[in-house]
Amino acid sequence: MIIRGYSKNDIMQMMGIWNEIVEAGNAFPQMDMLTQNDAGAFFSEQSFTGVAIQEDTHEILGLYILHPNNIGRCGHIANASYAVKSSARGLHVGEKLVKHSIDKGKALGFKVMQFNAVVKTNHQAIHLYERLGFVKLGVIPDGFLMRDGAFEDIIPFYRTL
Repeated sequence: MIIRGYSKNDIMQMMGIWNEIVEAGNAFPQMDMLTQNDAGAFFSEQSFTGVAIQEDTHEILGLYILHPNNIGRCGHIANASYAVKSSARGLHVGEKLVKHSIDKGKALGFKVMQFNAVVKTNHQAIHLYERLGFVKLGVIPDGFLMRDGAFEDIIPFYRTL
């Protein structure tokens, strides 16, 4: 598996993976699926969009977006989102994407990586982030609207780069 910057030829596969997460309604804040009309713009507007590719099949297993978490005096803080294809879960794709984003964030001049809204029930992500040195900042009660209409707590995390 390799991780590289995305190309326009990747967008349809990326859109499918992204929309799978959005549709599940338990991790990303977005409620609307990406369409063919807006996916290219969405991925190109990021500071970096990376894809994890299975080298022998050229299948995209996952992706991440990296961008400033805020503007101006807080513009040195990065934010990232990760999406792994359901059939590739358990293959450590997410871990490799997070590690790549940390290195890419440093290379782009970011000083801190912050995750604003890790859903409390996303145990695999929480375990991974803690193992990679991210620090839990607390809990925001009922900060995430789940697909079923219930509210779940979110946990912000950060780590220096």
